[in-house]
Amino acid sequence: MRKTVVINVVGLSPSMVGVNTPNLKKIADKGGIRPLHTVTPAVTCSSQVTYLTGTLPSEHGIVGNGWFFKDLSEIWFWRQSNKLIKGEWVWETAKARDKTFTCANMFWWYNMYLTADIGVTPRPMYPADGRKLPDCYAKPESLRVELTKKLGRFPLFRFWGPATDISSSQWIGDATVHVRETSDPTLTLVYLPHLDYNLQRLGPHHPDIATDLREVDGVCGQIIDQAEADDARIIVLSEYGITPVNRPVHLNRVLRQAGLIQVREEEHDKEILDPGASGAFAVADHQIAHIYVNDKSRLAEIKSLIEAQPGVEEVLGAAGKAERGLDHDRAGDLVAISEADSWFTYYYWLDDAKCPDFAPTVEIHRKPGYDPVELFMDPAITFPKVAIIWRLVKKILGFRTLMDVIPLDASLVKGSHGRPTDDDQEGAVFMTSDAAFAEEGPLAPTAVKDMILRHVFE
Repeated sequence: MRKTVVINVVGLSPSMVGVNTPNLKKIADKGGIRPLHTVTPAVTCSSQVTYLTGTLPSEHGIVGNGWFFKDLSEIWFWRQSNKLIKGEWVWETAKARDKTFTCANMFWWYNMYLTADIGVTPRPMYPADGRKLPDCYAKPESLRVELTKKLGRFPLFRFWGPATDISSSQWIGDATVHVRETSDPTLTLVYLPHLDYNLQRLGPHHPDIATDLREVDGVCGQIIDQAEADDARIIVLSEYGITPVNRPVHLNRVLRQAGLIQVREEEHDKEILDPGASGAFAVADHQIAHIYVNDKSRLAEIKSLIEAQPGVEEVLGAAGKAERGLDHDRAGDLVAISEADSWFTYYYWLDDAKCPDFAPTVEIHRKPGYDPVELFMDPAITFPKVAIIWRLVKKILGFRTLMDVIPLDASLVKGSHGRPTDDDQEGAVFMTSDAAFAEEGPLAPTAVKDMILRHVFE
């Protein structure tokens, strides 16, 4: 067996590998670089599970970063249990070939209760008083204590939200170096999300992206240097490419105006989506939206309604879902795909005064859809740092208060993903440090698992 390190640099595309990424370019020059075609939807959870099981969502069941859990009649995003997946993981296949094989999964998703030897993933603490405290989950549990003592608590608020920066990816990189030093796994999987943030905030062609590339390349350099000193093979890949967008599409508002969305009014006239009681609703996930239709008699009508919306490229029915590998019970009855310059919001209210109390906060688990606007501070707040400190002080003093600093302006978002990119050079990438595995042409997403096994065993 040959030790192998797989670095997932989220949002990296072939066109970005160059002067601002000397460490990554070294891998491409030494071994090879090629486009990596994406799964539909090209989002984190679906992509990662496809790469590591070698199967499509129709088989492994991860149809997005979230979906409508029909038995609960609730929409849930960013679940973490490894038990949600059907299929054989790359480390399980490898262990069957050689029982001495070991694997460390550093922040790839569905990391809780996994069968790999080592795993680390974000896992905040939620005390009963409403606070959210940074922390992580680890297997073994002693590793969590070990990493926290050495590196401090995982910087959760730098991992997602308006304060995101290189800190979280740097922490993951440092933790990875530590795990490889102390546990010496055969296969190490590393997830570095840093590029994803400003690619969505600013768009992929903004000049400031050069700084983000240099920062994440520096973290990659640490991992690459250690791996090369260990004579390990290195794979660098990404999950998708980010495309410029300028048009948010509010499918739930369209469905509500058609009389299909049911809401429940709570305290202070705040509206909460009631998916179980709705005739139809959309679970928005970047440039993909799963449309669940409880009133099946209106399926054709709803398909035509969604297809007619500006910014919608196509709507998949049963045949389309099967063709894209999305024909799973968790998927929507219909799946909408946006045009390249558009993306789907989760917004269902028609009056911002009635939006739910979590809408202007970072709340990835309560929102019934993905919300990239969480990456922005509300520009209407004159002194944002003062506003945040004041809210924190009130929390420390025991007052119930919302961290309501997120705008409701979806036009702020400048980059998105989820649909296959039109240009391979702007899409996902696959690189190897070993020229023996450098092949021409795009790599299929279901072939990544086999490529990892080849790096380990050939």
